[in-house]
Parts: sequence; C-alpha cells; structure tokens
Amino acid sequence: MGDFADDVHRDLRDALAARLPSRKWRTERYVERTPVDVATDDDAGRASRVAPSGRSHSPVPRFSLAPAALAPNRVILVEVEMRRADPANNPVKLARYADEGAFDAPVHLVQVFSGYYDLAGGGVSTKRENAEFVGRLATDALDGFTYDAVDLGFTPPKRGGDRPSDWRARVHETADRIVDSVERD
Repeated sequence: MGDFADDVHRDLRDALAARLPSRKWRTERYVERTPVDVATDDDAGRASRVAPSGRSHSPVPRFSLAPAALAPNRVILVEVEMRRADPANNPVKLARYADEGAFDAPVHLVQVFSGYYDLAGGGVSTKRENAEFVGRLATDALDGFTYDAVDLGFTPPKRGGDRPSDWRARVHETADRIVDSVERD
C-alpha cells in the first residue's frame, strides 16, 4: 500500500480539516509507540511516561484538553484499514492505552474499512467483525472511549495495480461519515 495509503491518509486529513476547521489534524500521530493514521492534534505537547515495566520511555506525544468548537476536549483518532491482516489489533491497542491513562481527554476512535473486508456474497469478513466487536467491547468497558466503524468506499489495488479512479471522491465521502460519527457521539 505504501504511497497509496499515505496519499489516502493525507487526503483524509485535509478533508477532515476542511469539515472541522476548528480542529488541527495530522497524519501519523503517535499514541505511545503506535502511529495512528489520522488524528486531531490540538496540542503538540510531549510528556514522558514510565512504562508498566518501570522503564522510562523517551518523550512521547500526548493529547491534552485543548478546547474546540466541535467535540471539545475530545481526541479523535482515525485508523484506515486498507488490507491489514489483523485490524482488531488497532482498537485493542488504543483501548488499552486509554485504560492505562495515555489520554488526557475522552477518545473517539473511528476505524475505516476498505472494500477488501467485504465478502463477495454480502456481509463483511470475520477480520472486520472481530475488530468491530473489540471496539464495541472497549466502548462498553471504558469511560471516555467510543468506537465507530465506517466504510472507505473502495477496494485498494493489489501490489502493482492501478488506484481506483474515484478514490479521492470516496475519501471525501468517508470524511463526511467520520464527521457524522463524531457529531453523534
């Protein structure tokens, strides 16, 4: 996916910034040692954290309670799943970090799934079902953590294949679905 995934992340960041201009957005926002594809970045502050093992981490980005017109005091994280073998790992890690106190504000995680996770006969793959199940469990179990899943609207090409001609339009439609998710929360 490499370059194409990076282009999707950048376009999604820009589309979200256009729709939610009161928030700052960035790609590859680190939460602990985990890069999140697209996220709010209302505070660029860093804080050191002691790992559960007692070892000190180098400074890692943290989120703070920066006010915003929409979704004030809330961290918005977006994970884009193009062809990941284990998409359930993303909500697991982010929910665990939330449970460990890595965030200074409530978290709204939106996991975006490409058509790769759709089944030819209808429905979605168990990979996606498992990721959504974990996200729902985290929402139920953790105060200040919400999860939603949305469709990306296209299937990414296999290695060496051409990008879908309408991928940018689909990314913008996805941004609309993300905003709807945030506003419902």
